[in-house]
Amino acid sequence: MSNTTETMVGRGNIMPAQLGSKFIRGGLALFLLGFVTGFIPILHYMVGAVAGNVGPAFLKNITLWWGCPAILMEYALKAGGLGMVAIGLCYLVFPRAGRTTPLSAGERAAPLLCVGGLVGAFVYAAVGYVVFNSVWPNFYFEPVDMGKNVWLAGQGIGIALYVLGIWFAVGGIWGHLVSPDAAVEATPAHAGR
Repeated sequence: MSNTTETMVGRGNIMPAQLGSKFIRGGLALFLLGFVTGFIPILHYMVGAVAGNVGPAFLKNITLWWGCPAILMEYALKAGGLGMVAIGLCYLVFPRAGRTTPLSAGERAAPLLCVGGLVGAFVYAAVGYVVFNSVWPNFYFEPVDMGKNVWLAGQGIGIALYVLGIWFAVGGIWGHLVSPDAAVEATPAHAGR
């Protein structure tokens, strides 16, 4: 196992600022991927307007999310990326505030869970859309419930991994905020430090 992998999964000695940097880098990359994914609906609408192969259920229930299959991942990547940046900034602030609570294994694994979950969901959504369209033609727009549900469930698993990573990170951040070090710093007697 490489040093980077060991550090991300909790076997290395990682500092909060390093963990914060991992969250920020991963979050910015996910946000950029979400931004690029945002162009898929434009292409989709152009191709769909020309093809015109939509079913009656689609015409009765047209919304922006329903209208393009890329919308779910676009929003998940953008919101997820920005959430990771915010968490990364918290980890960068803690060392400067003198908080020394050790990082848990869950915290150290959190960036990998977050990035892996959303990138995995993105790849599953893209590849799955093509594969499911070959099994259930036009599954998304007719809609073919079985195909659409399986396709969405796979994305849900990736998003659930992201949420698990956020859970570990927020739990760690909360632990830093309520640690005995934080309570000592908050008392007026130590305000002059």
